[in-house]
Amino acid sequence: MARTPKARAKRTALITGGGRNIGRACVLGLAADGFNVAINGSSDRAACEKVAKEARKLGAKALVVMGDVGKPEECKRIAAEAIKEFGAVDVLVNNAALRPGKPFLEMSEAAWRRVIAVDLDAAVWLSRACLPGMLKKGWGRIVNFTGMNAIHGYAGRAPVSVAKHGVWGLTKSLAKEFGPKGVTTNAISPGPIASDVEGDDASSHHRRETMAKVPLGRMGTPAEVAAAARLLISEAGAYINGQMIQVNGGAET
Repeated sequence: MARTPKARAKRTALITGGGRNIGRACVLGLAADGFNVAINGSSDRAACEKVAKEARKLGAKALVVMGDVGKPEECKRIAAEAIKEFGAVDVLVNNAALRPGKPFLEMSEAAWRRVIAVDLDAAVWLSRACLPGMLKKGWGRIVNFTGMNAIHGYAGRAPVSVAKHGVWGLTKSLAKEFGPKGVTTNAISPGPIASDVEGDDASSHHRRETMAKVPLGRMGTPAEVAAAARLLISEAGAYINGQMIQVNGGAET
């Protein structure tokens, strides 16, 4: 993908869940496109630092900001640290998510609330923290990750489906409210995507089930999903607002 104009070089992207898989691919793709990057992770600092090192090799300034996006106060701190380092967050990629599988009647209240906090509420609080700077500049991009759970319900995954439907609703609402002020908000719904961490795919029953429904006959890659995010963030995607881009090899066709 072509690099973005030089004017983009001073813009900053904050990516949650940036230490692996799709998040990592988004970090490196945006670094290659001329963005500085703030990389958030919840527990694996070493993975995030490794991605930061890769981003710096691509010419980006990179900051690792560890924190639990499932807590509102942590979302505010994460955004504040990125803003302190770079001056603003111009692009927010809400990628962090939990995807537990458990029968509806067996899920505890705490487990339910935890999924909603990470998969839905984090996008709310991070958007609220980053939007003022975007509005001040009259330019911004918010990219939310939904997933096939935002289109269908899956047995044993009720909280994820509820959260991702909520993210899709949030996406459409923010697109209408802030689009007139220069900030676009879109969502990406990945289908079966191969993990870049050994062992992840083997443990994902949901991905194995959906793989059989992909007309292209293969799993997608994190880089292919990140390419959609890069389009939405680029000037080529400036007229795309309030949409959900499905990157699933035709699984939902």
